[in-house]
Amino acid sequence: MTTQQPAAPSLGAYDLTDPQTFLDTDHHTLWRRFRTESPVHWHPAGTPVPGFWVVSTYADVVTVYRDNKRFTSEQGNVLATLLQGGDSASRKMLAVTDGPRHREIRNLMLKSFSPRVLEPVVAGVHRRTRELVDRALEHGSLDFVTDVADHIPINTIGDLMDVPAADRERLVAWNTQTLSRHSSEDSVLDEVMARNEILLYFSELAAERRRNPGDDVISALATATVDGTPLSEEEIVFNCYSLILGGDESSRMSSVGGLIAFSEHPGQWRRLKDGDVGADTATEEVLRWTTPAMHFGRRALTDVPLRDQVIRAGDVVTLWNSSANFDEDAFDDPYRFDIGRTPNKHVAFGHGPHFCLGAFLGRVHVNAMVDALRTAVRDIELLGPPQRLYSNFVHGYSGLPVRLTAEPAGRVPAPAAAGEVTG
Repeated sequence: MTTQQPAAPSLGAYDLTDPQTFLDTDHHTLWRRFRTESPVHWHPAGTPVPGFWVVSTYADVVTVYRDNKRFTSEQGNVLATLLQGGDSASRKMLAVTDGPRHREIRNLMLKSFSPRVLEPVVAGVHRRTRELVDRALEHGSLDFVTDVADHIPINTIGDLMDVPAADRERLVAWNTQTLSRHSSEDSVLDEVMARNEILLYFSELAAERRRNPGDDVISALATATVDGTPLSEEEIVFNCYSLILGGDESSRMSSVGGLIAFSEHPGQWRRLKDGDVGADTATEEVLRWTTPAMHFGRRALTDVPLRDQVIRAGDVVTLWNSSANFDEDAFDDPYRFDIGRTPNKHVAFGHGPHFCLGAFLGRVHVNAMVDALRTAVRDIELLGPPQRLYSNFVHGYSGLPVRLTAEPAGRVPAPAAAGEVTG
């Protein structure tokens, strides 16, 4: 006798505002259903939040990202702030500023984040990453999140901003609390308090750099002018806050997720170790596979037809990177972790006018980790389940117990694939 399987819940039964949804469901199965059954989906209102649109296919996500005429970021760019009615940093922080002011501030900040300016930083990132991996190999068993990944991006961005070394560990803690929670027991108040701590910290640091500027990014912001007018204190502080959030969290989570992926896909690990695929190509697949920023959001400025729906002026629209990066119409065999995947036009850093300012640096961090693992580590063994963050925005981990085994002394790893640059 055949037992009939219970019917899957309707898509309307899934609450995408609740972080627990992302711990209780299989992401791939859920997003495949959205793309197939309701690619432009109206998420019903809940108590006390309003309804919003869920856009899940790669083509539609990219279309909305590109359209900064009919969609705005200025009322928030993540679900939490959009559903609250706005972002206090609107028109003060690059990520939630549009139009001419966005271009002016972006061009100003690009001077500090261009590949040419960051070229000397790259060697330092690789050196620091290799040192941390070597130290991890001495211990054997460790928590890869707290003992390795937490120390890399924050120190790079900390160097660029000249943040005192003694302050960086607490910035990481505040950062994690701001974007996500370790568990459902953490409160929304904890997130607000952490954000306020970061803003207060950078307010004090910016005031000091205005008096005594150096060669760092904070000094550049604190002494910059646009059309002859200095940036306001709020613009300086909020953009420092944005750099810490964007420059730290996504790189950490991709590095941790990449280690998990290599441990679970030994064939791909072997391809990397044998030099069949270089670190650059593998880095792009790690970014696609992990997609640490699950979504970004916009608000419609006018009525916009999209597929068989009409997004009304004022509606909140969420763009789900974690679905788009696994869309069968955009990626061949998307559920296969394939470090040789080319092309790989993922949207892990967003797309369009608000494409992540720190994308180059983010790639450097993940590339350095991939290369350090390739050259120094023989085996990766997970010693327990990863501890997932409690979030509907960050796909990542608060803990990962692992055992790393070093390559035997004297073994020279295979060179990277032709055309690849790994250091």
